[in-house]
Amino acid sequence: MSTDTDTRRAPRRQVAELVPVTDMLAEAVIGRLGNVSETGMLMLASVPMHEDALYQLQFAIPGPQGQPLALDVGAHLLWSEQTHAPGQAWVGFRFLTLSRDHRERLRDWIAQETSAV
Repeated sequence: MSTDTDTRRAPRRQVAELVPVTDMLAEAVIGRLGNVSETGMLMLASVPMHEDALYQLQFAIPGPQGQPLALDVGAHLLWSEQTHAPGQAWVGFRFLTLSRDHRERLRDWIAQETSAV
């Protein structure tokens, strides 16, 4: 089984609430989270993005006591697809770097939604 197949099969959490994603180098919000797994994420981008580029991103998920926990990820933009809304695109990222603590917290948060279904 290939790594790409493994990555695509990782449990995902659909994100209904508005979770802004910040490009740490540009110091600007570039979109919002669509869904996330411990290996990557789908984002609705509100700025032009470059396929096959590397990004340093940050977004927040609920921490252990419900407080926002900012996750810093190094990510590779794999693909993008324009939406019907001008200036917006769906983009798919694969995580390259994510600290062990943040990966565990993300895994727990994803599992909460999966077990609630």
